[in-house]
Amino acid sequence: MRIVFITQDDPFYLARNLDYLLKKLPPYAKVVGTVVADVSPFGKRESFREKAQKTYEIFGLPFFLRYSLKFIASKLNRQNSVRHVLEHHQVPLIQLEGNINKPESLQKIAAYQPDLLISIAGNQIFKRPLLDLAPLGCLNLHTALLPKYRGLMPSFWVLKNNEKYTGVSVFFVDEGIDSGPILVQRQVEIGTRSQAELIRHTKQIGMDAIVECIEKIHAGTYQLIENDATQMTYFSFPAREDVKAFLAAGKRFY
Repeated sequence: MRIVFITQDDPFYLARNLDYLLKKLPPYAKVVGTVVADVSPFGKRESFREKAQKTYEIFGLPFFLRYSLKFIASKLNRQNSVRHVLEHHQVPLIQLEGNINKPESLQKIAAYQPDLLISIAGNQIFKRPLLDLAPLGCLNLHTALLPKYRGLMPSFWVLKNNEKYTGVSVFFVDEGIDSGPILVQRQVEIGTRSQAELIRHTKQIGMDAIVECIEKIHAGTYQLIENDATQMTYFSFPAREDVKAFLAAGKRFY
């Protein structure tokens, strides 16, 4: 099974999780290439200055300083980078210019002859020609219990909304947003976790869920879970007022 990953150059969580995933893949699953996009935490492409300014304005000074220092540390220590992990596992980078759905991008990905695409923190909407490149489809990891909490930053919203449980969902991507049929879903008790703790916990569970999906697809016997649109909730990036409510409710970012 030839797999192409689609991810982003996240400096905080992804490197460790991708290393964990690559070590746990079954022997018949080979990652033949990875698309690594620039980080876009606000759901759209912005300059570094715009990202920094938005982070400060929405989340406040303590959050901004903490993650600025973590960002600098990640840049100084290349071993914590997504690209270093991929290089360590001898996974080629697929260099794209611009949107992943462009014909030129599709040609480059198709050259790797993927059987399966897997999006982990992919930050673009995938259109049908991309989804049709791999005969086994395209999987995406979402750290929430779909169909609830579609969209951005589910770890923030489940805490703000005082949910007792969250989880991970790995689903087959369609042309909607977090709307495809679910292959594997796991529930997680939130407890007293901070947002950072919850992200770390759910992302590792998500890696195990991806391995389970690969095994199910390889076996060819699985049952899909409906991603019922009538039960969906959708959340975009929080505003400053949402962050104030989050903190007022006693929730912690870290």
